[in-house]
Amino acid sequence: MNESEAARRSYLRARLSEEDLADDPVRQIGIWMQHALDAAIVEPYAMSLSTVSADGRPSSRVVLMRGCDERGLVFYTSYQSRKGRDIGVNPRVAALFYWPELERQIRVEGTAEQIDESESDDYFAGRPRGHQISAWASEQSEPLQSRDVLEQRVADYETRFAGEDVPRPHSWGGYLIRPERIEFWQGRENRMHDRIEFVRDGARWTRRRLSP
Repeated sequence: MNESEAARRSYLRARLSEEDLADDPVRQIGIWMQHALDAAIVEPYAMSLSTVSADGRPSSRVVLMRGCDERGLVFYTSYQSRKGRDIGVNPRVAALFYWPELERQIRVEGTAEQIDESESDDYFAGRPRGHQISAWASEQSEPLQSRDVLEQRVADYETRFAGEDVPRPHSWGGYLIRPERIEFWQGRENRMHDRIEFVRDGARWTRRRLSP
């Protein structure tokens, strides 16, 4: 399918200079995230997470970032899911935020590791009960005979945990992405986009502008 001229979009909203960004790029992610929240963007925390399997096969999916601090970015999933298995053999990952309404994206590259169990416990305890039950019922990424089987598993776990708090499954928890490279992208007219990249150098970050 050929792209029509009507489908082409010009990026005219903003520009990005080195002075616009904080010295700490992880802190800058939080600043841009707040801009996305202020703009009432649907699912501002959604990021495309890419992993690579033991045999070198890349895989991408959208997950929700659930934490951002000086350590890096946190998300939660089943350790036995495809992404969990990939991280177990190759911790190098990439994540991408894209907010078309703001004509912005953030690219993150780094390594992922499981967070402390107590931190996963605290997060799980604050989830809606239905989400907690789902973490038990779904063997994430595994083949499923039918939807009916899944719904029966949900019903079984609702019965099992009736009248009590739902504990966190040991197979479910958080991952921390420790970033090594972060790029901030601002769309510009005529595809002359602004791209500023931060690269970790020991305990500090260096920045440089990239060609569009």
